[in-house]
Amino acid sequence: MFFRTVGNDVQLGLLTEVQAGALFALTDACRNHLRPWLPWVDETRTVEDTKAFIRRSLQQFADNNGFQAGIWYRGELAGVIGFHYLDWTNRRTEIGYWLAEHLQGRGIMTMACREMVDIALRDYGLHRVEIRVAAENRKSRAIPERLGFVQEGVLRQAAWLYDRYVDVIVYSMLKRDWEMVSPQEVER
Repeated sequence: MFFRTVGNDVQLGLLTEVQAGALFALTDACRNHLRPWLPWVDETRTVEDTKAFIRRSLQQFADNNGFQAGIWYRGELAGVIGFHYLDWTNRRTEIGYWLAEHLQGRGIMTMACREMVDIALRDYGLHRVEIRVAAENRKSRAIPERLGFVQEGVLRQAAWLYDRYVDVIVYSMLKRDWEMVSPQEVER
């Protein structure tokens, strides 16, 4: 299984069905905060919906095709981060994430994302990591920018979010660039 300690207060670990209730409660509590940016929020209506998400994630992990991990901050489930896929042919992946609103601004997501980039580029030997973010989601955009990702471009009206299309910004990090980034430069 997957488990990582990141700093003193942050842990990443595969979600199991045991955590479905806690993850659903967190999703439900953050629904208004998450909905403008994530298309799956309205589809997550019950603990059973969350269990199905966790089962898909565990299957994805078993198939070596990515995974979704819970983010814990001081023992509290704080959000989710993961690899949407692992493209072994082209040696690339895409990271997605969300964090409870009341825990933002503490460097949690920067630490979690930095760890996932390390896993992708150093542990898995991938060549490229992408992060795609709705152009208007400034807090989410700050994560790849803080980590030194390159903004490659804008995919115009590339995502449908409930009632409108939104532009999506594509950020990337290549292995050679990540090797030059000092961990101290991206602490927070």
